[in-house]
Amino acid sequence: MRKFILPVSVFGTVIGGAVLLKDYITGGPCPSKAKIPGKTVVITGANTGIGKETAQELAKRGGRIIMACRDMEKCEAAAREIRGSTLNPHVYARHLNLASMKSIRSFAKKINEEEKRVDVLINNAAVMRCPPGKTEDGFDMQLGVNYLGHFLLTNLLLDKLKDSSPSRVINLSSLAHIIGEIDFTDLNWDRKKFDTKKAYCQSKLAIVLFTRELARRLEGTGVTVNALHPGVVATELGRHTGIHQSQFSSSVLSPFFYLLIKSPKLGAQPSIYLAIAEELEGVTGRYFDVLTEKEPAPRALDQEVAVKLWDISASLVGLETTLSVPVSSAYVTKETHPQPVAADSTQTQTHPVETMTTA
Repeated sequence: MRKFILPVSVFGTVIGGAVLLKDYITGGPCPSKAKIPGKTVVITGANTGIGKETAQELAKRGGRIIMACRDMEKCEAAAREIRGSTLNPHVYARHLNLASMKSIRSFAKKINEEEKRVDVLINNAAVMRCPPGKTEDGFDMQLGVNYLGHFLLTNLLLDKLKDSSPSRVINLSSLAHIIGEIDFTDLNWDRKKFDTKKAYCQSKLAIVLFTRELARRLEGTGVTVNALHPGVVATELGRHTGIHQSQFSSSVLSPFFYLLIKSPKLGAQPSIYLAIAEELEGVTGRYFDVLTEKEPAPRALDQEVAVKLWDISASLVGLETTLSVPVSSAYVTKETHPQPVAADSTQTQTHPVETMTTA
């Protein structure tokens, strides 16, 4: 029997070391033990992956959770599961399709009318490196869902967030923002050859720029806004990347994938941390790489680009703005439905659709 003690001990040490190394490399659990009883949290894309795990943990900590999802069947099932596992009855499924401005406006209207407060908004939902496609309103799918949809949703909920202050907005970006570039001449890939990787990186850079500009506009309101990179997480988001579709990657690289790619539960820890940590009260306009605050890419620090992107985004989604838009992807707002501007036109537009709430 003794001859097995050493091999078993070595094996156990290796396994334990691998687990500790994985936690170290991937960031580990949220260090805050704070509870959030009575606080209302809206989470987009909460029926699976990081969003579901975030909803689960915040429900466990006493929050009133609104899961905003496109697939209501999956959302209802996830909400039931979370209610059962946390014994928190205040977990609700609500329909939200970020590829539709009509759906976003309908969702925001219901939240503003039915909810007394919104303490935390977590803009979690995303699509990644998907095939060419447009949203219901004609936007590139990745720009539309990842950025423009959340841009509109956040602006429509700002009054509620201000009334609930101190409150927080958390935007999930990606390390991919580092190689992103905002192409103001063709934001929606109407003219150039579509590149799904570049489209994804552009959308994630836009999120960081939006975060910093929104934080600037909300200074003094009690609403904080921060962006984060959750790490590399094993979720459905990566289904178009093909990372595990070859024999080589699924066998030879598996040990490295184990160390570098985290579970959705671990991937949710940065969102949870930014949502509840007491030490982050008042911290705004920052970018977090997992649980650590870091400076984003230089392009994400360009104030002029951030302001220009804000103005164009407001125009695209039908919020009030006045600006010159010499880009093919610009849209003239007619009521709430945008139509393309000619590729070679420069047109000054004023859109009194509704008042955009800013500080």
